[in-house]
Amino acid sequence: MIQYVLESLVFQLIFLLTYDLFLKKETFFQWNRIYLIGTFTLSLILPWIRIEALQALVPNELIVYPSFLWQLDEITVYSKNNNESFFESISWEHMVFGIGMLVMYCWFSIKLFQILRLKHKGDVHYHKDYTKIVVPKSGTAFSFFRNIFLGQDIKQDKQQQIIAHELVHVRQLHTIDLIFFELMRIIFWFNPLVYVYQSKASELHEFIADSEVSKGNKKEQYQLLLSDVFRTQNISFVNQFFKKSLIKKRIVMLQKEKSGKIYRLKYLLLLPVTVSMLLYTSCENEKGRIDSSIRKEKNESFLVVDDLNNMSESEKNIQQRLTDELIQLKSPQTLMVEDGSNSVKLYIDKGEIKKVEVQKNSVEDKKAGSKINGDPTPFNIVDKVPIFPGCENAEDQKSCFMEKIREHITTNFEYPEKAEEMGIQGNVNVLFTITREGQVTGIRMRGPHELLEEETHRIISKLPQMQPGKHQGRIVEVPFSIPIKFEL
Repeated sequence: MIQYVLESLVFQLIFLLTYDLFLKKETFFQWNRIYLIGTFTLSLILPWIRIEALQALVPNELIVYPSFLWQLDEITVYSKNNNESFFESISWEHMVFGIGMLVMYCWFSIKLFQILRLKHKGDVHYHKDYTKIVVPKSGTAFSFFRNIFLGQDIKQDKQQQIIAHELVHVRQLHTIDLIFFELMRIIFWFNPLVYVYQSKASELHEFIADSEVSKGNKKEQYQLLLSDVFRTQNISFVNQFFKKSLIKKRIVMLQKEKSGKIYRLKYLLLLPVTVSMLLYTSCENEKGRIDSSIRKEKNESFLVVDDLNNMSESEKNIQQRLTDELIQLKSPQTLMVEDGSNSVKLYIDKGEIKKVEVQKNSVEDKKAGSKINGDPTPFNIVDKVPIFPGCENAEDQKSCFMEKIREHITTNFEYPEKAEEMGIQGNVNVLFTITREGQVTGIRMRGPHELLEEETHRIISKLPQMQPGKHQGRIVEVPFSIPIKFEL
């Protein structure tokens, strides 16, 4: 979730910078209106899009997020305390987020109530295209949907021109734009760029209305804008005529010559910007693919690779980095490197590797029923991953498989009572193989305590039979690994 929020925020910032640098000063007001609404919506959708054709492997050096934000493929399971209250079960992050939303929702409701109260106090006149509300003892002027609010203190000779201006807002449904951003402010109250988007949309609405009204007589519009500035309502989702911060900008835009059609080509900038974002969101990275398989428990480190006999350069670099780190430590360390069927164990002490053990198809695996004929095909590279029951018609069967595994673990999980009493928690790395018959065998685990390992074995052994994986047209065995985080 943190990754999604950060990506959305960065995308919004890029879109806003593009707008300010290239589009803001042009008189294509309607196009700019579409740009603001469209790019904000895009920034919420793009982080979820993964296009296989654009996927690439990105080196660690290019990853912008710090390591503590990445927990790919990790499943966290929690102990359940029956005496725990509802509020105690909610994390402080969710609590702060919920309180923020509640405060913003209440503020939105108060502003709606202010508008209803003004309408109730005012003198209401119904017209064909709009409803005019004359507010007593006021000099305010604004519109909200079909309602045009005019203060009683506004002179009669100015009212018609103001109404003509506000009618543009009414006909073009500008209030909907502002309400959209107001709702986004409730959900993303912590994101300052939502407020910037709403401000720029409000600014554009005034430019559009001024442009329409001034077609007949610009001089009158100048005089109206330069006249006394009346009181305004502190409501962010209404189109206010007399808004001091906008008067100068509106006059400047009224004086601008209409932009030439050739300048519409600037909007093509959106294409490379969007493609770059899609490329970024579709990329896989070394850290996500390999570091997610690294776990450290006390004096033991555990690394899962695709194939011990044919390790990639990235995997070799990761292993070397881990080994160098362990050599620097004063206490004895072990590093286990596994690929699902074979393993290498390095014993490190006093700054050097003391012993190396190679294990191949252990007796435990055979007892578990693993029938490995030939090399298994790693999950990451198999052409067709094993099909979990219920994923037969899924468009992305790999994602469906992962989701079903996650659902299975969280549904069947029971925190061991003894482990809870003893305060035991931590990561259990589990490795298993999906055979050519679709059975789960060769379950191996490494964790901080046997109680957690036993619970992990129980959960994984309950996995249903699947349709086996296929690679290069033949049925193959597929090893699979996943870290499960036990947390009190």
